[in-house]
Amino acid sequence: MAGSDAFAEIIDGDVFKYYSQGQWNKSSSGKFVPIINPTSRKTHFKVQACTQEEVNRIIESAKIAQKSWAKTPLWKRAELLHKAAAILKEHKAPIAECLVKEIAKPAKDAVTEVVRSGDLVSYCAEEGVRILGEGKFLVSDSFPGNERTKYCLTSKIPLGVVLAIPPFNYPVNLAVSKIAPALIAGNSIVLKPPTQGAVAALHMVHCFHLAGFPEGLISCVTGKGSEIGDFLTMHPGVNCISFTGGDTGIAISKKAAMIPLQMELGGKDACIVLEDADLDLAAANIVKGGFSYSGQRCTAVKVALVMESIANTLVKKINDKVAKLTVGPPENDCDVTPVVTESSANFIEGLVMDAKKKGATFCQEYKREGNLIWPLLLDNVRPDMRIAWEEPFGPVLPVIRISSVEEGIHHCNASNFGLQGCVFTRDINKAMLISDAMETGTVQINSAPARGPDHFPFQGLKDSGIGSQGITNSINMMTKVKTTVINLPAPSYTMG
Repeated sequence: MAGSDAFAEIIDGDVFKYYSQGQWNKSSSGKFVPIINPTSRKTHFKVQACTQEEVNRIIESAKIAQKSWAKTPLWKRAELLHKAAAILKEHKAPIAECLVKEIAKPAKDAVTEVVRSGDLVSYCAEEGVRILGEGKFLVSDSFPGNERTKYCLTSKIPLGVVLAIPPFNYPVNLAVSKIAPALIAGNSIVLKPPTQGAVAALHMVHCFHLAGFPEGLISCVTGKGSEIGDFLTMHPGVNCISFTGGDTGIAISKKAAMIPLQMELGGKDACIVLEDADLDLAAANIVKGGFSYSGQRCTAVKVALVMESIANTLVKKINDKVAKLTVGPPENDCDVTPVVTESSANFIEGLVMDAKKKGATFCQEYKREGNLIWPLLLDNVRPDMRIAWEEPFGPVLPVIRISSVEEGIHHCNASNFGLQGCVFTRDINKAMLISDAMETGTVQINSAPARGPDHFPFQGLKDSGIGSQGITNSINMMTKVKTTVINLPAPSYTMG
């Protein structure tokens, strides 16, 4: 157990239970899934390996619970969400401890994620009451050829059972960003957490349990993706899927039934730096955007496209800041901590070796110990190098020198990704033109890419996703429109 008696019931021996029908349960499989600590590279936690039959029961109970929940007044739904948010923030320390051990998130950032998640839940409760408390009233005579003989009333109704699949890098925040909108909209939720981050997610779910949500409304199922992954995403009882992750999302979108999908699938976020940019500001944002949480963020700066005339100056400023980054274990609040798995570290190393073979300039010596990779800036990267296009999800940042704005835009748009991008310039007119030209869901002007604040729309183009996130967009996405038409025997006009 991670540090609090409040969570005693979620663990049996050394294996964490899964959550269904308002209870913490052991799987009938008798098996567990190990969770490897990225720093020690040893098993730190264990979670239940649930079976397909258990998934069936979870979804069936979710369907039943949702019918009653849909009849629960909006104010009551919001009240329970506020309560869950408060409990979540109250227990930020033990949940943050899980994040440190499971995904090597720096301790301070781990606490911030939990507090931010509580704030998201509360904001969602308030926003849901506002936008779901309103409907539309239409009259028929606004369309040519009609008298006012029909009154049309529209409202937003829940979809049913929402399957939420968050990623390892924000297993709490990107779980509640799906859970809270689903619940306020009247849906039930089935959470399939990532393996790395599952224990933090289970602790978070227990906070919702303690808040007193109805049995069966919220479930959290753990297990091997190879055994229950496709079974969950293709289950006929699922009415909506909200997924954040990588290429797996593309496979899910091809296999899923005709249901609404909300997907964020990563990016190769480009940073274009123009000749008139504030280079100190650009350097600070590139280092923060490229190396915070070891670059393991969908919105990390993944490639810097820098005008040739300022490249030497900017690269020096970036290097000076990289030299000040601390490297080590997450418990020490280091800037760069181990990446999440050994396979991730191996993939990053493959990109680095490819760049070395093809002649990139190494601004630092490449250094790796286990899953820990020291921050590395690669200058003079060319388009024939893998690092120019592939998403490293690690503390490695390529710099491509460009001779024109058009060249930078072309490189950005040639990517199969289109999540976010950024541009640094003092000329707002240029910034707006470049923003319009970049094929990304969001463009940041004079700041690194970022997801948030959490009520801002967040979406990707091309292989970066389907639909839009952000609190309001997620609530709307997890509802459908219901229309009732009143037919009058004769035209009726107000005060007519």
